[in-house]
Amino acid sequence: MLLHIVARGRIGRSPEAELVDRYLKRIVWPTRVTELPDTGGREPDRVGQSRRILLDEKGEVMPSMDIAQRLGRWRDDGVREARFLIGAADGFDDAARGEADLLLSFGRATWPHLLTRAMLAEQLFRATSILAGHPYHREG
Repeated sequence: MLLHIVARGRIGRSPEAELVDRYLKRIVWPTRVTELPDTGGREPDRVGQSRRILLDEKGEVMPSMDIAQRLGRWRDDGVREARFLIGAADGFDDAARGEADLLLSFGRATWPHLLTRAMLAEQLFRATSILAGHPYHREG
């Protein structure tokens, strides 16, 4: 299953970009990052059966194990792409939220988009590590 991050804004060369790259390179599943301009631009076409996950302050706060279980279930059900969308500064409107398969939040704090992208990359690495039985994630 493809793990696809679609983010508004350019990350450029930055410490956050290095973190994103570090985690994405460690994921054994296929990954892709698509950057869109802050406004406009078109989301790429979906790859077969897909799930659309919006990173949103109104979303569900999920433990890492739950994220892993959700990804594993989608993978086992034949989902070809899990698309994680990070919006612009104003986030997503109600219509976009209504079309999502999952609204996911990293807590009630507001995070800069570049950090959100790095945190998402780490959580995707953690989730795939959990599913592979790798010791990176330690329950405690």
